[in-house]
Amino acid sequence: MASDECRIALDGLSDDGWLADAERRVARDPASIVRLFAGVGRHCGRAPLPQAEGWTADEAGRVRLLLALPAAAVPRQVEDLYRYGDADEKRAVLKALCLLPVDSGAVPLLHDAIRTNDTRLLAAALGPYARHLDQVSWRQAVLKCVFMGVPLSVVHGLAERADAELAAMIADLRAERDAAGRHLPEDALALLKQLTRRPEVRCASSIRTST
Repeated sequence: MASDECRIALDGLSDDGWLADAERRVARDPASIVRLFAGVGRHCGRAPLPQAEGWTADEAGRVRLLLALPAAAVPRQVEDLYRYGDADEKRAVLKALCLLPVDSGAVPLLHDAIRTNDTRLLAAALGPYARHLDQVSWRQAVLKCVFMGVPLSVVHGLAERADAELAAMIADLRAERDAAGRHLPEDALALLKQLTRRPEVRCASSIRTST
């Protein structure tokens, strides 16, 4: 999820006063975020935000609480809120990472999300913060999206990072699916077509086929 979309979600979240008060409490006492984080859904609701596709009110509220943390408290709280949170709380943490001062320190959370079979967590893990993933891990995550039917539109920077090796992986999966009488999603086929038009990908494919 692009960071600008995240900011649109935050700006469009209505507040009856509870969230603003919770932000002030978190700024004063970082440990208070544990209880407040869990209660966001009850106070802010869980409805989709019409101005920010893919965002719900509770996600945006939780991100606002994370942004209210003092910088020194962010790494520890992010780790704990993800590790001990439910799926909705984990997803909010993942979507907030691109706005938080965590450098590459939260990459293990991405690896955890990618290992799960929760498609919502997988999608959230491939937002802007996924730039910190190494290329091997990133390719595997994209391939898992194809395998699980997660729309590739969720993958931030896909066009820039997709390479010959990813094309080969998708081509192999297509061959397996075709042999089983199944087919790849249309967006994966479109990506494969785009990639195989690139000279460097065609060259790599020729080398792979001849070995």
